Amino acid sequence: MYSQHPYEIVDARESDLPRIVDIYNSTIASRMVTADLESAAVESKRTWFNDHSPDFRPLWVLRAEGEIAAWFSFQSFYGRPAYNATAEISIYIAAEYRSRGLGSILLEKAIEECPRLGLHTLLGFVFGHNEPSLALLRKYGFEQWGHLPKVAVLDGVERDLIISGRRV
Repeated sequence: MYSQHPYEIVDARESDLPRIVDIYNSTIASRMVTADLESAAVESKRTWFNDHSPDFRPLWVLRAEGEIAAWFSFQSFYGRPAYNATAEISIYIAAEYRSRGLGSILLEKAIEECPRLGLHTLLGFVFGHNEPSLALLRKYGFEQWGHLPKVAVLDGVERDLIISGRRV
């Protein structure tokens, strides 16, 4: 478990964006984490990065061993004001830091910060075959709120999308 080692979770800075994109891109080939099929360029993620703010929709990086090991984002759900108390969450962990408990550390902080952020509901959109991510969400009280069968096609294979939710 990583929690015995020093780490810090801080708001992402623009200078962190290349590492954030590297970690994101490292998950594409697995066809388990993202619906993107090709690597993203740093510039293509700049608007997404700028849509985050520390007091409304944070984007955090977890630094361990002197580098960014993982990141966590809150994304607005459905883009209309009535949904401001609901956010979609994303967790991405660099390959060399997976299975060390970083997902749990980030998710615990996210849940703890919900009152400050005015959030009452968290959502995770996860491929049905991504059991590690689904198990992490279940561990923290997320339940399956939706099942969209065969809505994604990854290398010719139709994949389900599970919507997991938790009230906080």
